[in-house]
Amino acid sequence: MSQFLDKLKANLEGQNVRVVFPEGVDARILRAAVELNETDYVHPIVLGAHDEIKALAEEKSLDIGGLEIIDPVSCDDKEELADAFVERRNGKVTKEQADDIINDVNYFGTMMVYTGKADGLVSGAMHSTPHTVRPALQIIKTKPGVSRTSGIFFMLREEELYVMGDCAINPVLNAEELAEVAVETARTAMSFNVDPTVALLSFSTKGSAKTEETERVRTAAQYAKDKLPEVPIDGEFQFDAAFVPGVAEKKAPGSEVRGNANVFIFPNLEAGNIGYKIAQRLGGFEAYGPILQGLNQPVNDLSRGCTTDEVFNLALFTATQALAMKNDHE
Repeated sequence: MSQFLDKLKANLEGQNVRVVFPEGVDARILRAAVELNETDYVHPIVLGAHDEIKALAEEKSLDIGGLEIIDPVSCDDKEELADAFVERRNGKVTKEQADDIINDVNYFGTMMVYTGKADGLVSGAMHSTPHTVRPALQIIKTKPGVSRTSGIFFMLREEELYVMGDCAINPVLNAEELAEVAVETARTAMSFNVDPTVALLSFSTKGSAKTEETERVRTAAQYAKDKLPEVPIDGEFQFDAAFVPGVAEKKAPGSEVRGNANVFIFPNLEAGNIGYKIAQRLGGFEAYGPILQGLNQPVNDLSRGCTTDEVFNLALFTATQALAMKNDHE
């Protein structure tokens, strides 16, 4: 266990942040929820039919005594959440439609977060990313001044920690949108007590190639710097110039990043997805995420190939986000 994860746990001690898991009928989710329920930093809420969850617990020899389990189809809160959904959708759905939609565990869980019955949500073990993210965009929506959500990964290897984005959500971004992702990623890093040095990546370093693609990244870097002048942000960089001080001295001697970047912004989703998976599979880094950023409240998406440990740890990240957002609002 890295010092970074230990710090997350230490900061969450006694907080009992309420995290809802819509996929309670998945063994990995249920096992992680049982483990979290033994802590005092996350209070898990599991959604699903009681009989199915009980049968799964018996099959996997899990003790679910004391675990909060809610069946969206039959629970007492369903009517309240359906009414709140109608109001939130502002005439786009009828009460009848809402009663049906709210049976979907992701919509139900997202409404729990929206109405304050939970502080955050973790889903995706059984559902696609759109199935997890769509309810959040419709209900929780993005923060003021933020046009879109984006997905980042915290990459850990022993005591090394880097942040990479967008690796999960937006296929292509213009310069303004890419700058927004860079700024939000830096802010997310800071909310986890990471001091960000941000590099916007390309196949060119500081004009070594001039194309529409490289100019978009260069412009985005300037936009991001204008929005967050107190943070070292620069680009466009090839990865070696962003990461290796000796290379930076030759390729970008005047840059404040100086080859010391710990936050990497990819030029598009294709590069981002490939990049973090190379680091994970060839570099031996643990990839935590995607952490979704830009929303008013935390909703995070698991990989369908996730492990129980990954579910557990993403709950820690989600709870940390929830506390940071709460502190921002106070």
